[in-house]
Amino acid sequence: MPPEAPAVEFVVGDEHGGQRLDHFLVSVLESLSRSQIQKLIVDGHVTLGTRAAKANLALRIGELVQVAVPAPTPSDLAHEALPIDVLYQDSDVAVLNKPAGMVVHPGAGHESGTLVNALLHHMPDLSGIGGELRPGIVHRLDRGTSGVMVVAKHDAAHQELARQFHDREVEKEYIALVWGVVQAGRRIDAAIGRDPNDRQKMSARSKHARHAVTRITRAMPLPGLTLCQVAILTGRTHQIRVHLSAIGHPIVGDSLYGGVRRRAAGDIRAVQRLERPFLHAARLVFHHPGDRRRMEFIAPLPEDLQSVLDDLIPADEDAG
Repeated sequence: MPPEAPAVEFVVGDEHGGQRLDHFLVSVLESLSRSQIQKLIVDGHVTLGTRAAKANLALRIGELVQVAVPAPTPSDLAHEALPIDVLYQDSDVAVLNKPAGMVVHPGAGHESGTLVNALLHHMPDLSGIGGELRPGIVHRLDRGTSGVMVVAKHDAAHQELARQFHDREVEKEYIALVWGVVQAGRRIDAAIGRDPNDRQKMSARSKHARHAVTRITRAMPLPGLTLCQVAILTGRTHQIRVHLSAIGHPIVGDSLYGGVRRRAAGDIRAVQRLERPFLHAARLVFHHPGDRRRMEFIAPLPEDLQSVLDDLIPADEDAG
């Protein structure tokens, strides 16, 4: 069993008399989730004066509750010295410019070489997420998507950032190159779920779909293409890729959702160099989980996308 920090003590006040133990601890230990608190109770880290601690136990006014939270345990994930582009970091969060081709979190088929493996190596000040010394992944970018993302260094930061994402307080803007002509101001409001015919894909026609909204905020027409600035109000898996494909304008280079074409006219032949979808998370705005100051980060287009764009747009035109 990992070492424990000194016990934290709470005296049950009038307003909490009769409340369940686990509900009480959720209200006074804001950095821990309900599942984490229930585990602390089951593992014997919560004690009452004379009674055995149980999650559903009704508390008595004046009763002493003691909680000894175990120190975070080292993660069993590999620490890998992979290069990462850190845009900002402090004791609460880190903001990164994720390269295309890197998976965010280890999983089946990707036990190493992920962003989390890299963060474990580069950030020795992680203070624990869920009782484990690891970065907190609040949101994800697809393997083939580059750009800015934020991770939490401890439970309290993770919970506050997760709340901001859930409550749609975070601004997320992407740059995408799509086939065909799309007008600025287009709003795509279509629920997204797992494709029933292909488990690798998401679909706007799934029976078990979740609400999702995507907006085209700016659009620059090119021959047979549109360079779009895209804002998302929700963060469903593959959301932008699915929504743009659903309206007949798949992202250029996106082989999963119909964005790869064998032939391209001479003036746009540069798109055939793409080895991944032309999709980049360009801007992220959130409030710092500690002091609530507004944080805005911008990640420029990576070289592979910028070089294609340079070939598509004459030097005297402005892509902004």
